[in-house]
Order: sequence, then structure tokens, then C-alpha cells
Amino acid sequence: MYVVNNDPEEISIQQSKISFTRPTEDTLLIRFVGSWTLQNGLPSATEAQKHVTEGSPVQRVAFDAQELTGWDSGLLTYLIKIIDRCKERNIQIDRTGLPDGVRRLLDLAYAVPEREGARVVAKRPSLIARIGADSIRIARGAMETISFIGEVSLAFLKFLRGKAQYRRVDFTLTIQEAGPKALPIVTLISFLIGVILAFIGAVQLEQFGAGIYVANLVGLAMAREMGAMMTGIIMAGRTGAAFAAQLGTMMVNEEIDALKTMGISPIEFLVLPRMLALMLMLPLLVLYSDVLGILGGAFVSTTILDIGALEYFEQTKHAIAIKDFAGGLFKGTLYGTLVAIAGCLRGMQSGRSAAAVGDAATSAVVTGIVWIVVASAITTVIYNILGI
Repeated sequence: MYVVNNDPEEISIQQSKISFTRPTEDTLLIRFVGSWTLQNGLPSATEAQKHVTEGSPVQRVAFDAQELTGWDSGLLTYLIKIIDRCKERNIQIDRTGLPDGVRRLLDLAYAVPEREGARVVAKRPSLIARIGADSIRIARGAMETISFIGEVSLAFLKFLRGKAQYRRVDFTLTIQEAGPKALPIVTLISFLIGVILAFIGAVQLEQFGAGIYVANLVGLAMAREMGAMMTGIIMAGRTGAAFAAQLGTMMVNEEIDALKTMGISPIEFLVLPRMLALMLMLPLLVLYSDVLGILGGAFVSTTILDIGALEYFEQTKHAIAIKDFAGGLFKGTLYGTLVAIAGCLRGMQSGRSAAAVGDAATSAVVTGIVWIVVASAITTVIYNILGI
């Protein structure tokens, strides 16, 4: 932290101190105090350069290092910045007050001129270069995703033939994590979605004396789309991120490398149980979400629209067909597969640091939600074409 004193004007950082005095009107004396090593932190050269260029004109700059207790390349870098600024303004430099070693190194630094082009200057890539780099990155990511999906598909085929290597206890634990433990959040969100849909429908339908059709709106929306989508998004934020964090941590601890060394496929051993668990649990959670959403609509209808509960559920029963529930359950299975693949993919792509694990979890959530929305759009179009 900088501590600035004006009398005498002084800047200090831990043990490194510097002060500026004017022994004569045209001479600036820079005094170094303490240990000028990088590990102690050094003042910025900007303040010294201001003393050289601002205020009353300076014709000569001298140094006083009698109280200097130690130094390294940090002091040399600091001096070179001041000397370069003095040379630009034709200001005389007096190095006699510096230690002998510092003077010799400064002489060596200025003995050989800098080779043209030797200095590496960071340049901002052109627009075309950035577009090209982003295109390559996107293409590489797409290839990795396709390759991962291919490996997962092969592992799933081996599972169907009973030859996949995985522990059933992992499968059971993942089912518990993805299913029963997700019920509280699914309950809350689904009920509120039903309430929101009912409120939105009630505002419009009551104007035409058709408030009873709120039951149709809520029932169809939950059964065909909202139940599956909201459950998928919840699981992407909850379980997909957990998958990425678990696999990313295994990557950091080199557990996945150990599995490969032992000849065990991480896809079969780690990814397959997680994907199967979500494929199994998502349809059940979607069905549960549909029921909770309909109950939320019933709560609004019976309390706001003065529609009897029996009348509401009777209307819902006539509005929803089995194919509507079946379509929602299929979407739930699809979303569960996508969330599992997104979480495991980002986890397997994680770097080997704590920050990389966090990035993998965040990326898993974003990827899962994007895939769910895209899949929802595609399946909705297909359903309409097929008349479902």
C-alpha cells in the first residue's frame, strides 16, 4: 500500500522508500532508502517521472543510495525508467551516488543498443484473426461434443448388452441424489408455475366469461411443455452442475487418470450411471411436476375465480389426453439425457484447478439449459407435424 508524505515528499512500500529533494534549483536528488527488492514491493516509477518532467525545470538528476540496504533487478528497472525519461528531455544524469554494482549493470544495459524488433509488443489481433480463432474454437468444441456423445452411446450399447463396467452403488446413489432429494425444489417451482399460468389465463379469460378454461390452459401447458421444461432447467442447475463439479474434482485429483491407467473406461464407470439415473428419474419428476402445476392452477381457480375444485379437475380431465402426458414424459427423458451429457461433458473437459472446476460447473448449467430450449423447440415442431 502506498504511503505518501509531503515533508519531505516520500513514497514508501513496506521497506522500500524513496524521497525527492532539491539541493539546488535545477538539481533533483532522488534518495533510496531500505531494501529495494521485488519481494518487498517497489513504488511506481510514475511519481519519479513526474518530478523530472513537472514543476520547475530540472537540468540534473542525482541519486543518493547511502541508506539503501539491499537491491535486485527491481531497482535497475526503476532507474532505467527514470534515466530514459531524462534522456528524452536531455537532462544530465549523475550516477555517482549509486552502488558500484548498480552503476556497472546500468553501463552494461546501455552499452549494447536494443536490437530492432527484439522487444515483444502485445498486439490486438485483427477482426479476421479473432473471427478465425473463435471459429476454430467453436469447431473444436463441437468435435469434442460429438466425440463424447459417441463414446456415451457406445457405453450405453454395452450397458444394454450387460457388458458395461460400473458400480451399481454409484447408480443407486445418483438416483437418490437426482430424484428424492430434488423433490422440495421441484415442488415449489412447479406449484408456483401453475399459479402463474392460472393468473395469466384468468386475466384474459374472465373478460369473456370463460374462466373455467383456465383449467385447460394450465393442464395442457404443464403436461405438454412447462412441467418437462421447468424440471429440466431445475435439474440442469442442480444435478448437472453437481456432475460437472464431481468429475472436475476427480480430474484435479487425477482419479480419472488413475481409472484410465487401470484400463477402466471413465465413460462407463462415471458417466453411464449418472446418465441412466437422470434418464430414469426425469420422467417421474416431470409427472410429479405436472400434478403440482395443476394443483397450483386449482388453488388460483378456487380462490380467485370461484370455480369449484371438482369442476376444475373435471375440466382438466377432459382437456388433457394421454398423448399430452406421454409427450411431456418423452421430453423429460430427453432433457434428462441432455442434462447428464452436458454436466459430464463439462466435468470431463475441466482443467486441473479449483477455478477450472467452478468454470466447468457454470458451463454445464449454461450448456444444459441451452440444449433443453433447443430440444424443446425441435420437439414442439415435430409434435405439431405428427399431430400429437
